[in-house]
Amino acid sequence: MKPVLSRAQMRAFDAHAIGQWGVPSLVLMENAGRGAAGVLVREMCAGDATGTTVTIVCGIGNNGGDGLVVARRLAVFGAKPTVVVVGDLERASPDARTNLEAFRRIGGEVFELAGAPFSVLTNALDTADVVVDALFGTGLDRAIEGELATVVAAMNASRAKRFALDVPSGLDSDTGAPLGIVVNAMCTATFGFPKLGLMTPSGALRAGRVHVVDIGVPASLASHVGNSVQAMETGDVARWMTARSPGAYKGSAGHVLVLGGSPGKLGAPQLVARGALRAGAGLVTIATGPVAAASIETRVLEVMTARIDPASVVESLDEVLKQKQVVVMGPGLGLDDDARAVVAHVLSVWSGPMVVDADALTLNAGKPSGFRQVTKAILTPHPGEAGRLLGRTTAEVEADRYRAARDLVGATGAVVVLKGAHTIVASPDSRVVVSPVSCPALATAGSGDVLSGIVAAMACSLPPFEAACAGVMLHALAGEAWSNAHANADRGMLASEIAETLSALRFR
Repeated sequence: MKPVLSRAQMRAFDAHAIGQWGVPSLVLMENAGRGAAGVLVREMCAGDATGTTVTIVCGIGNNGGDGLVVARRLAVFGAKPTVVVVGDLERASPDARTNLEAFRRIGGEVFELAGAPFSVLTNALDTADVVVDALFGTGLDRAIEGELATVVAAMNASRAKRFALDVPSGLDSDTGAPLGIVVNAMCTATFGFPKLGLMTPSGALRAGRVHVVDIGVPASLASHVGNSVQAMETGDVARWMTARSPGAYKGSAGHVLVLGGSPGKLGAPQLVARGALRAGAGLVTIATGPVAAASIETRVLEVMTARIDPASVVESLDEVLKQKQVVVMGPGLGLDDDARAVVAHVLSVWSGPMVVDADALTLNAGKPSGFRQVTKAILTPHPGEAGRLLGRTTAEVEADRYRAARDLVGATGAVVVLKGAHTIVASPDSRVVVSPVSCPALATAGSGDVLSGIVAAMACSLPPFEAACAGVMLHALAGEAWSNAHANADRGMLASEIAETLSALRFR
């Protein structure tokens, strides 16, 4: 895993690099700008910047200084860089002024927007092949308004490709929420570490492709900034998915019980079952009402079924819970009194790992403490379900996903998987990890059901937090693999194809 830093943590890391490790701030800026320029040439110029016209829109802080290094480096690559400075140069940071002077001395063209007609900017944007956003970076903590908002709007309206430094200006680097207007970048070079706000649905929407640029200080030294969110990596999956013993058999691989399915919602438990089996569960049983069970039995081959008797819910549930390793409760279960009785009883008696999703979450809306009686619960809400549990709107959850995930852990005592682009997994022991993958093809009906099944299969052999992390990463990588195999398609995948793609993934 690799650290994902907040605004304050990145400042602390930089300060420690300068004050304790003796790395001059100008060196950090030079490394950042040099790396960003390399990313720009590869991503926006297909590896050759010769003759490319680039307009770098710089603020007067260190992000602007990074932009000035980019401008100088682009000149080395044969591009035609022009700098437009937004703000009072008398108030520019010392490192930004140093790099401004260096760019001017090599013959670089610099325009100051302060006191000049706005056409200075629009003319530079109109002739650009690429525009670089070097206005604010991670330091912004207020809404962009007035003339600055007009500058961002002009950048967004430009026909040029947009490239952001560190984070797109206007994006809260901690939450990913827009601070007024935001630069809509096609690619972002972020410095040293990924930033929290970039690994959110809002951040993914506005940052485009994100590349982490080395600033010349080992990332392993990030321990000096305190506990950070961690981003999962493909290598973590190999660590979690240890090889099976040659003597493995279906019973030793784990038996998953799926409590779900009702008229009109019969596909959900079947998708859970498919995800669980493809992720390595040895046995899966779907337990549901008699009518639903009879229908499901005509559609499944590898999955067993059991009936929950509406006239004897407790006794029939106790029978089907026997000899199961993991329970998945909720997909397609329904919201009627029978479903409510199922959820209430299982929460009161089950002591093993349990994945709680969909209707089982909704039935506990406003009552998150009800999950505290389950010692190994894994909740997998989408933002709407998380909001219902916390008494918040979906928009409030999305405005700060990391906070919402932590708050839900605090309210439930469970491991929480907050689904979405860059899914978050949070644990009662304060660990928080985020998926590095944002795959729009996964936005398909039944995708969450398959995830529940994958997590359940992982929970047959891993502790709840690790099972949730492994399941999220497998699900994300399966979506990414399907997309890559279909010409980078961002839609059209069926949920069942997520499960089928799992068997093609290789980690050892």
